[in-house]
Amino acid sequence: MSRLSVNINKAATLRNARGGDNPNLIQFAIDCESFGADGITIHPRPDERHVRKKDVFLLKKVIRTEFNIEGFPSREFIKLVLKVKPNQVTLVPDPPDVLTSNSGWDTVKNQIFLRNVINVFRNEGIRTSIFLEPVKEMIIAAKETKTDRVELYTESYANMFSKNQEKAIEPFIQSAELAASINLEINAGHDLNLQNLNFFSSKIKHLKEVSIGHALICDALYFGLENTIQMYKRNLK
Repeated sequence: MSRLSVNINKAATLRNARGGDNPNLIQFAIDCESFGADGITIHPRPDERHVRKKDVFLLKKVIRTEFNIEGFPSREFIKLVLKVKPNQVTLVPDPPDVLTSNSGWDTVKNQIFLRNVINVFRNEGIRTSIFLEPVKEMIIAAKETKTDRVELYTESYANMFSKNQEKAIEPFIQSAELAASINLEINAGHDLNLQNLNFFSSKIKHLKEVSIGHALICDALYFGLENTIQMYKRNLK
């Protein structure tokens, strides 16, 4: 069974909208774990529009499952990760002003940069994952960076799912098989939801982990947080 990491950025966005501490992000993460989440994901951006720097250190103290920090590997981000030492760091190619992650790394063009960054994290025992689109050349080049995992960027799958499920999943099956064949572990995330998750997870045999935030938080408004987390976990079986 693939693991479910809950991205809590949207809970932080809701808190920040009123300038107070409701919902309390730390308690929210604790509750997600107690309701069955296998991990907690955050993406602290430079403008702190959702998760704040101080949140990162507070979360490190309480998370008992897996702590995954996403971000562009700027000097400040690298410094933060090395201080916190999460279980996993997921590298994304986001510029500071982007609304949400909207592309994968070009691991051919950025191979030396990524290799140097990953070496820093590996030396500290932090597992690394690179955010990638399902493209053969990018998977092969990712292997050369010495990353432990790749996270398949699933927006294209989600967009095509209602039109043609088999066509939507095919490049991800091929990419996952290629990654597994060269000993790269596989994560996935972006726009996965209760409608498309089960089909995706049933087709990607070596899927280690999915990171889901926006859709899960939206569903929790209707179904409740505990029930929603269990619904997502059932879709991963």
